[in-house]
Amino acid sequence: MILPTFFMLSFLLTSSSCNALDFCVADLKTPQGLAGYSCKKLELVTVDDFVFSGLHAGNTSNLIKAAVTPAFTAQFPGVNGLGISIAHLDLAVGGVVPMHTHPGSSEIIVVIQGIIDAGFVSSANRVYFKTLKTGDIMVFPQGLLHFQINAGTTPALAYVSFSSPSPGVQILDFALFGNDLPSDIIEETTFLDDAQVKKLKGVLGGTG
Repeated sequence: MILPTFFMLSFLLTSSSCNALDFCVADLKTPQGLAGYSCKKLELVTVDDFVFSGLHAGNTSNLIKAAVTPAFTAQFPGVNGLGISIAHLDLAVGGVVPMHTHPGSSEIIVVIQGIIDAGFVSSANRVYFKTLKTGDIMVFPQGLLHFQINAGTTPALAYVSFSSPSPGVQILDFALFGNDLPSDIIEETTFLDDAQVKKLKGVLGGTG
């Protein structure tokens, strides 16, 4: 009798604890750590913390002719701690999201409009590449380099979901040529000549 009673009490206590932590709406006034933001006080949480109305088209008048409108924790506090988020991807004609990685998240893209060439490179340097049309979905495993290109003659639109509320992003081109890493170091590690490195630094805003 004691053993079943113990398990029943354990279950009730566990259930009670889970109910107390149904969600952790981000308190954006606190610093963001590796585990996300601190939880907003429950009495301050409202339904608006779980609703996001800003997933609209972005401005593609830029170098890459692309725009990502995110609904990550910083924009959508309700996803904090839930392991999910979403973004709106716009690609103008000729638009491209260059090789990039999300260190903390896998990604799924669903094409809503247009034609998008997409792919990723595995850690064994094997390329997985596909031309996606309206309704097609592709997944990009966490941490792997991947890209999207508008392959059509009209603007393309996609929704992109992530397995993290704050997936992070590092774009390879900007990591190499958009900072103050000395040009000679880049030349040695990429096998590019000085003229090419300086040209790319000039385009992407790098120095050094």
